[in-house]
Amino acid sequence: MTHFSRTLTRLDHKWARFVHLAVVRRFFRLLWDHLLACSSPGRHARYRRLKGCFSPQLEDIPAAAAGSTEACGDIEVDSDLVPLKISLLGDCHIGKTSFMVKYVGDVEEQMGLQMTGLNLMDKILVVRGARIAFSIWDVGGDRQFLDHLPIACKDAAAILIMFDLTSRCTLNNAIDWYQRARKWNKTAIPILIGTKFDDFAQLPLEMQWTIVNQARACARVMNATLFFSSATHNINVNKIFKFITAKLFNLPWTVERNLTLGEPIIDF
Repeated sequence: MTHFSRTLTRLDHKWARFVHLAVVRRFFRLLWDHLLACSSPGRHARYRRLKGCFSPQLEDIPAAAAGSTEACGDIEVDSDLVPLKISLLGDCHIGKTSFMVKYVGDVEEQMGLQMTGLNLMDKILVVRGARIAFSIWDVGGDRQFLDHLPIACKDAAAILIMFDLTSRCTLNNAIDWYQRARKWNKTAIPILIGTKFDDFAQLPLEMQWTIVNQARACARVMNATLFFSSATHNINVNKIFKFITAKLFNLPWTVERNLTLGEPIIDF
């Protein structure tokens, strides 16, 4: 084995140990957060108002370029970085993970952590010079994963209750997800999101109208903004996170209401 080959082998071993340490570190951090969540469900974070006008064009940047110093999405909080935790809740097979991946980008290029029933991904973007770090928590829809709700909802800035626009039973269960989430976080911004709009648009108009009315009624019960979205065609995915950012920091940007049947609904 040449000297160069031995050097590469040592570097590979060092990198493997580094990644292993980062994953273990984040696992124990999640475990600690879980204990805190169970003991203090009423805690919530406060967010400062960002200076300057809000631009709808948000500049996405990789974590490394943004100055992050820890692996696996474990972002170091500094003076110009604002962490925001977003929770995704809803039944199985409704498109939560696809929604998250569509927003974050190429999975292979993003840092994240996956546990049984819980996926985490991070994304950093820039708004007028301020760096905003979204930490997105996707909770599995099986009832066996309800134990993840405390840690997923604790300190979340926004809770996205999601349902499949082509499956009315998932919409019926949305209220239950909302009520469970509110036990652990009473201050997060609630958003109701109907997924798979591209499939929904193929349904008969009478069925679309019924689902639209039911979804609007559920959103009123939650006091939530309603979005119809499609991860496949990137419909309203980025707009939802822009809306969250603007609402949290009182930035002068709002979405336009759209109740036109056959188009992606936005209601508030």
